[in-house]
Amino acid sequence: MSAHATVDLVDYDEAVRRYDPVIGIEVHVELGTRTKMFCAAEVEFGGEPNTQVTPVSLGLPGALPVVNGKAVEYAIKIGLALNCQIAESCRFARKNYFYPDVPKNFQTSQYDEPIAFDGYLDVELEDGSIFRVDIERAHMEEDAGKNTHVGGATGRIHGAEYSLVDYNRAGIPLVEIVTRPITGAGERAPEVARAYVQTLRDIFRALDVSEARMERGNVRADVNLSLRATPESPLGTRTETKNVNSFRSIERAVRYEVSRQAAVLDEGGTVIQETRHWHEDTSITTAGRVKSDAEDYRYFPEPDLVPVAPSRDWVEQIRATLPELPVARRNRLQREWGYADAEMRDVVNAGALDLIEATVAAGASPAAARKWWMGELARYAKTSETELAEIAVTPTQIAQLQALVDSGRINDKLARQVLEGVLAGEGDPEAVVVARGLEVVSDDGALLEAIDAALAAQPDIVEKVRSGNLGPIGAIIGAVMKATRGQADAGRVRELVIERIG
Repeated sequence: MSAHATVDLVDYDEAVRRYDPVIGIEVHVELGTRTKMFCAAEVEFGGEPNTQVTPVSLGLPGALPVVNGKAVEYAIKIGLALNCQIAESCRFARKNYFYPDVPKNFQTSQYDEPIAFDGYLDVELEDGSIFRVDIERAHMEEDAGKNTHVGGATGRIHGAEYSLVDYNRAGIPLVEIVTRPITGAGERAPEVARAYVQTLRDIFRALDVSEARMERGNVRADVNLSLRATPESPLGTRTETKNVNSFRSIERAVRYEVSRQAAVLDEGGTVIQETRHWHEDTSITTAGRVKSDAEDYRYFPEPDLVPVAPSRDWVEQIRATLPELPVARRNRLQREWGYADAEMRDVVNAGALDLIEATVAAGASPAAARKWWMGELARYAKTSETELAEIAVTPTQIAQLQALVDSGRINDKLARQVLEGVLAGEGDPEAVVVARGLEVVSDDGALLEAIDAALAAQPDIVEKVRSGNLGPIGAIIGAVMKATRGQADAGRVRELVIERIG
C-alpha cells in the first residue's frame, strides 16, 4: 500500500454514535533559552547545518553534560501554570534507542521522576463551555537532531537515496507535557484536542518561555486515540499520530483516526498499537512503526547528572512572577470592554484579541477597535488568505484612523479609502488622507456652493421640502455627497440644505 493510500472509513458522526473516543495528547515545547539543555552551544533558528554544536551535543566520548538552569526555571513556570505539583527532587534518565539524529544512542530525558506532575488545564471551547484536561506530568528533556532524507517520492527514509543529519537542534531544551486519558469528550473530542493545544500555546507565549511557533516546530503535538464500546468499557488499543503541527490538523487527525479505527473494529479487526504519520495534503494518517513501550527503552538514571532539587523558596519566587494567564486575561478584558460572550468568543476565535487590546491601548474605543478588526480587516485577511496578525496594518494605525473619524476629519466611507491606502503601503492614515486629498469638506462656503447647484438642478424637490415633506431631502444630500466625492459631512449638509430652503 502506498504512503497516501486511503481506506474505507466510517462516517464520523456514525462512529462516535457507536464508539466512545478517548484521547491523550503529548505536547513538546521548545524552550526559548539562549543555549542548549546540557551545553553552551547557542540556539538560533535557521543556522547553517552543524554549526551550533559542542562535544556534548554531538555525543563525543568523555563529554560531560551540565544542566541549563534557565531551562529548569522555565519548566517550573510551565508546571505551575498547569496547576502541577513541583517535585522537591527529580532526576534525568537515559532513554536508549538508536537513530542517526541521536548521536549518543540515548536521549537524556526524565522517566519516573518528572519535575512537574498531577496538574490540570481548564480549556474553553468555542461555545464558551469549559472542559478540564488532567495533566499527568511535565518533564524536561533534550531534542534530537534533524534527518533530511534525499531522493524518493515521500521525503521519508523509505525510498530515499541517502540521508543527511543536522545536529543544530540536538540538545535544545524541551518540556514534554503528557495528559491523562481524556474521557467524556464524545463527539467533541477533535474540538477538545485542538482547544487544549491552542490553550497551551497561548500559555507558553504568556509565560515568555518559548516563541511557540508551530510552523517552526517550537510546539509539536502527538495525538493518541483509542475507541471503546461504551464509556464504562476498558480503554481500547491506542495509536499515536506523531508531530501534528497545526491546530486545524490536530482536529482533523482526531476525526480521521476515529473514522479509521471504527472501520477496523466494524470489520472484526484489531487496532495495532503503533505510531502513525499525518499527511497534510490528503488529510489522512498512515502506519509508522509498532509503538514501543517504556521497557523497550531500558530507562536508567543518568549517571553524569546530579538530581535537580528546586528549593521551595525558589519555586514560590517563580510562582510570584507568573503573568496573568490567558483565560484570566480574556475574562478581564471582556469585563473592561463590555463585550457580550458571543462577541468575545468571535474575537478570540479570529485571533484578534492581542490586536484589539493594542488598538485600545493606542487610544481607540473597544467598540471601534472590534468594528475594524472584526469587520473590514477580517474580510481583507480572508480575501487575501492572510492571517489577521500578518496583514500590513498595525493597531496604532487603526487607532489613528479611528481618531481621524472621531475628530470629523474623515467619515466612515472615507476611512475605508484611507485604510486601502495604508494596506497598499502608502503610509500612516494621516499621510494617506493628505496624499489622496480625502479630508472631509468642512468649509461651509464650499458646501453651500454644492448645495445651491443641487437645489437648482431639482426644483421640484425644493418645493416638496418647503411644503413640509422632508422625505425627498435625501436626494439633495446624495447629490452634494457625489459632488464632493463623499468628502462632506452628511449631517452638516442636511442642516445647511434645510437652512437654504427655509
